[in-house]
Amino acid sequence: MRLVLALLLFGALPAPLAAQCQLCRQDGNDAAIAARKASMPLRVEVDTQLDMGRVAVGASGGEVEIDPLTGARRLRGDVRDLGGFAVTGVVTVSGEPGAEVRVTLPPSVDLESGSGASARVTGLATDLGAAPRLGPDGRLVFRFGGRLQVAGATDGDYRGRIPVTVEYP
Repeated sequence: MRLVLALLLFGALPAPLAAQCQLCRQDGNDAAIAARKASMPLRVEVDTQLDMGRVAVGASGGEVEIDPLTGARRLRGDVRDLGGFAVTGVVTVSGEPGAEVRVTLPPSVDLESGSGASARVTGLATDLGAAPRLGPDGRLVFRFGGRLQVAGATDGDYRGRIPVTVEYP
């Protein structure tokens, strides 16, 4: 089962999203487990959207990083903190209790401002371990962060979508 969800970066309020089974995979060895998983499609809710806070960028540019494990924000280069809260993205996945899931984030995402300027988020990462599983209640909550790279002398409110893929392996 595969579910692709686009998350707004710096966007409006989060809303619950759900999807039906789009790609159900049955292994010949484990058809019963695959059938149970198909009857319990993955559901994804965006609890909190990734927000890098407010910064001013000087002529040489820089980056803002949000650590998914600690939520700490780090500024590098010619970047100054203007306040606001930097927040990791938080996602809840629901499905088959105890099932292993695979969560994939893209290597980078391009953002745009209202004036047409662009910035890039790279290094997207979660706080998940190597083999995440849904809990006994069928839920898994994870956080994600990344690095916003901004060129010098560009301003604006940058927005974009971060596709998150969640699937049963």
